[in-house]
Amino acid sequence: MSGWWAYLEERTCREVDADVLQDRRLSAIRSVWEALRPLGVDLHEAERVVHARYEALGDRVRRTPPDPLDLPSLAARAAALSGRVAAVEALWDGDTVHDWFVILVAVLDAPDGEGHLATVYHRPDSSPPGVAAAEAGQALAGHLGVPFHFASPDVPDDDAPRWRTPSTCPARSPTSSAPPNRSLSSEPGSTTA
Repeated sequence: MSGWWAYLEERTCREVDADVLQDRRLSAIRSVWEALRPLGVDLHEAERVVHARYEALGDRVRRTPPDPLDLPSLAARAAALSGRVAAVEALWDGDTVHDWFVILVAVLDAPDGEGHLATVYHRPDSSPPGVAAAEAGQALAGHLGVPFHFASPDVPDDDAPRWRTPSTCPARSPTSSAPPNRSLSSEPGSTTA
């Protein structure tokens, strides 16, 4: 257990444990960091304090289940979006809590934008995020009859070229998976609906 836990006020300890028990890791880290920052604790050390609480509370933590990657679930999410799906895209992203992970999105036109389908984190008992996302994304794209785009399936790269809807790139075959011309209309990782 991190020695910093003893420096927290009882109220903060209760708040952090409540967040951990509900698997709200970022909220717990923020509480620890804000309380201990005046003592020189950095964000990384606050993460370690929260990680130790996850270990201490063990099986009592109500872990958030991973987003489903099965075809019926993804197809239902795609059907619920407000626009026509023009492509399915996988994007790398990362943070200090989850390391690298992959976001599956439906690229929309009419109206332009994208809709979140799933976030694929590293799980000890499953395929790496890039592999799992590529398999699920290709299956959904095939089901929908649209292209699948994953510019960097083997190496995390949050600056990899993005897919653009047919209105912003040359005409494409619906089965093509090659990356289109890059447009500067949006930043990597941004989502609009």
